[in-house]
Amino acid sequence: MCGIAGVIAFNEKGKQYLSKIGVATALLNKRGPDGEGFYKQDKVAFGHRRLSIIDTSSAASQPFTDASGRYTIVFNGEIFNYQTIRKQLENKGVHFKSHSDTEVLLYLFIQEKEKCLERLDGEFAFAVYDNQKEELFAARDRFGIKPFYYYKDDSHFVFASEMKAIMAFGVPKVIDEASLQLYFHLNYIPAPYSIFQNVLKLNAGSYLTVNSKKEIHTKAYYSIPYKEKLNHHPDYESAKKQLKQLLEHSVQQRMIADVPLGTFLSGGIDSSIITAIAAHHTKHLNTFSIGYKDEPMFDETEFAHLVAKKYKTNHTVFELTNKDLFANLHTVLDYIDEPFADSSALAVNILSMHTRKHVTVALSGDGADEIFAGYNKHAAELRVRAGGFGANLVKSAHPFLNQLPKSRNSKAGNRIRQLHKFSEGMRMENKERYWQWAKWAGFEGYEIFKKDDKERNKEAEKRKKEILKYVNADYNSILLTDLQLVLENDMLVKVDRMSMSQSLEVRVPFLDNKIVDFAFSLPVNYKIDSSHRKKILKDTFKSFLPEELFNRGKKGFEVPLLKWFKTDLKSMIVNELLSDEFIKQQNIFNMEEIKNIKIKLFSNNPNDAVEQVWALIVFQYWWKKNIQ
Repeated sequence: MCGIAGVIAFNEKGKQYLSKIGVATALLNKRGPDGEGFYKQDKVAFGHRRLSIIDTSSAASQPFTDASGRYTIVFNGEIFNYQTIRKQLENKGVHFKSHSDTEVLLYLFIQEKEKCLERLDGEFAFAVYDNQKEELFAARDRFGIKPFYYYKDDSHFVFASEMKAIMAFGVPKVIDEASLQLYFHLNYIPAPYSIFQNVLKLNAGSYLTVNSKKEIHTKAYYSIPYKEKLNHHPDYESAKKQLKQLLEHSVQQRMIADVPLGTFLSGGIDSSIITAIAAHHTKHLNTFSIGYKDEPMFDETEFAHLVAKKYKTNHTVFELTNKDLFANLHTVLDYIDEPFADSSALAVNILSMHTRKHVTVALSGDGADEIFAGYNKHAAELRVRAGGFGANLVKSAHPFLNQLPKSRNSKAGNRIRQLHKFSEGMRMENKERYWQWAKWAGFEGYEIFKKDDKERNKEAEKRKKEILKYVNADYNSILLTDLQLVLENDMLVKVDRMSMSQSLEVRVPFLDNKIVDFAFSLPVNYKIDSSHRKKILKDTFKSFLPEELFNRGKKGFEVPLLKWFKTDLKSMIVNELLSDEFIKQQNIFNMEEIKNIKIKLFSNNPNDAVEQVWALIVFQYWWKKNIQ
């Protein structure tokens, strides 16, 4: 993996921004600590930070220009089937000077232009400049594993792997109010928008072109083959065999590297399956877990040990205390360059930091929950749609549940929280229920703002409608929306930013498009029923894993935010980030609403105030660093 940046000048004014490519590229140094390269011409400048994975020699350095001198590429990611494509290109007369996937990608693009994207098995964001046509082509992988930000005005077009590099080009820092509203609902900002007006994210599975006439065009080249009615699908046993073949192939492809490689092994089903398959293809597999000394409710290391023992991996456990997590807090807040309030990023950052001391590449189990229905909300959705006495009983208990104390930090409190959320969902239609259950921080999205901005609300509703357009009576529509919303904008962003902040490449075998396409060709009951989540995945790989992994509930990870808010972070909340003086100075938030949230936070029943305050802290910290 790497960091990429670039600028295209449309006129003389735009040319003054070419000189900023060095600063922008340097800001991406953690994404690529192994080298730096530049390409500069009269109207274009590219920058590249390299994390050497495949062909670590200087012959593979970027930016990479073809033999004719016409095309130059900057590329972040990996193309896992590049060896097959290379052979095909060699048969057509292409001569290569490196053994890199970058050079293969460039020559494939030269021959097939945008159609090359259909042939790529990988995770990527790249840009190619055609200096004859004076045109830029850029693309992002099918599921948004790798990031691509861009900005355009009358004088220039800029792109980069991260927002911090975009801002090095002097882009105006004007907050997108609708993005901010959605952030306070979801804890992240969905693509194609960002926290700043006119700074956009290229959608997953899309490409763009920019020409000398200042025209920019974007187009999707991939969409999940979703159908409400499945007329043809394999029987269950055949589907299991096919899934096994697909996943084994995907893991094997993603183990290609010229540097040390390992797997994240949380102790859950998904990472354990990836580890089990990977262990079949190497004699010495490195596996890595984090344990939580102070939070046994969330500790899964005993299950990770069982898998590591079964496959005789070189297993390393990083035992964390709450103090360790807190010590990492400012590191994470300083690195993220637009508001992102998934607190589990702290754990991913620490896991990546320790893992990077041993390997350069790690395989993860991300994506399986969204594809095969693995979350608690998926089981809850099934129960709502099935109805019945139990579901209706919980629905009728809503007023009672509303009064009970709720918390993510205890089994009883979390159970009450889940039942309350379920009872709320029972009272809603499909789209609104999905939106309610996508909510993390407890905000509706507008009540905390000082001004009731009709234009902001209207734009936020428009974006919400676009997000929910596929949600309907078909259960697979829920998984499709999760893939496009939660996976792309939360889970993959978290893993990419936190791993790359430690110069660690993470590969995601479940997100081979052949696996995703296959999963959406299967009926819902193959994936989830009243007793099982990720049914076909578990049944397919049951013989691969210790039996104990299947006789337990799903564990997530919760940072002990409430403990911190009442101790180490109390002063930051009360006297700094959420102080009356600062809130007044900002002129963004409703002072009374912020006061009420703080009162609730320090009461005996904080409930969703904990998540609300975390979302506020993340934004305030970001605002002080980037805006004030």
